[in-house]
Amino acid sequence: MKKAIKFSFATAAVVATLGAAVAPTLVSAWGDNSGLPGMRPSYTMKQIDEGVLGDKITFNSISDNTSLGAGENGNEKGFVAAREYNDANTESPFRTDSLKVEDGKEYVIRMYVHNNSPRGRQAIARDVRAFFNIPNIPSKTMKVTGYITAPNATPTEYWDHVNLTSDTAFHLQYIEGSATLVNNVLDKNDKATGQIKRTTLSDNIVKDTNGVLIGSESLNGEIPGCYPFSQLVTIRVKAVYDYDYSVNTTVRLANDADKTWKKEVDAKIGDKVEFQIEYKNTSKIKHEDVVIRDILPSNLKFVGGTTLYNTNHPKGMTMDNPEHVVGTGLFIGSYNAGANAFVRFTAEVVNDNFTCGDFVLHNWGRASVAGRLVQDSAAVKVALASCPDPETPPTPVDPEKPTEPTTPTNPTTPGTPSELPSTGPVAVAGSVIGIGSIVTAAGYYIASRRALR
Repeated sequence: MKKAIKFSFATAAVVATLGAAVAPTLVSAWGDNSGLPGMRPSYTMKQIDEGVLGDKITFNSISDNTSLGAGENGNEKGFVAAREYNDANTESPFRTDSLKVEDGKEYVIRMYVHNNSPRGRQAIARDVRAFFNIPNIPSKTMKVTGYITAPNATPTEYWDHVNLTSDTAFHLQYIEGSATLVNNVLDKNDKATGQIKRTTLSDNIVKDTNGVLIGSESLNGEIPGCYPFSQLVTIRVKAVYDYDYSVNTTVRLANDADKTWKKEVDAKIGDKVEFQIEYKNTSKIKHEDVVIRDILPSNLKFVGGTTLYNTNHPKGMTMDNPEHVVGTGLFIGSYNAGANAFVRFTAEVVNDNFTCGDFVLHNWGRASVAGRLVQDSAAVKVALASCPDPETPPTPVDPEKPTEPTTPTNPTTPGTPSELPSTGPVAVAGSVIGIGSIVTAAGYYIASRRALR
């Protein structure tokens, strides 16, 4: 069976997304899956130009690259960086180590991708994918890790991270629709023209541990070697301080003997699952007009059964407009300090756009209070049947080398159920990074120029 490549940290990453851990623990900011002592070697531009790589394809291993996005002091291994975002697009410097964030502000996180081979189209990296792991457990330090995979590269997987920090615990909300790929526009000789093009990427770049395909000319996963084909992948996130209220989204199989609420369940097409979204007022003031909304992903269909639990309705109240929970949002009232509420509904696993392989469907529950938004996710893992191998293409000529509700205690209107039944998408425009050509005027290997004559 043919499957898309899985990032080697897949288990840890899924757990992190579901709120049980943060990003994978790394010895240093950057790393790879080579298993070599001290990780992959570094190369100077001169060494690359002299042919040290031979026919090998490798990514982000140059130590003196002065191109935009290549990393601090030209070290490509530090390929993930962050800076504050603003609509006016005035540039603030990218930081590759850490960046202090403020409540409510948005930040751009950037990943530099560079196939270091000087052989151009004779050394195409294939099925290249990018993924960002964004922890959703509130913390004073959020390690956002970027991953690159390419099955025919050596190593096949690369990572680096940047720390976002604050004096107050916070979580990060990914800005839905903000993932963008930035490429050079090339002339017929594969030289950068000084112009760039931007392509919107799928939000799966932060939701699916397979990542998303990128590419130098289209999203086909193909990136030739050398500077002109280098690219930037950007996303935007919003920092939200966690001193007002919390949201916890959980899931369980409908009609299952196990009634435990979990962060993830295994299901198959046709199964029904129940989601539970808990809102809790953790501040010292009353919250007015609380709204609960759920963002169902593809392949999960809303069925109904929307029920609200709080101290006024400890046994649950069926909502008059149940579909609002997955639409414009469900108004659930006002809540005193320390009070909480739960909303439950049912969804069915359907086949909207599944392909072969294993899938993780991340469902985001959110609560809105006075213009603030806090979100959390639960996941449904779907394993599909094996698929046959595709037909073998003709041999090319001269081929290249290549938990249950309980009655609330001491209710105060509207109250605090104690046990019943932190960050995702917000719709905005795509990322703007305000750059010219990704490569500098000197951004060509001599060997590449020879090969492209």
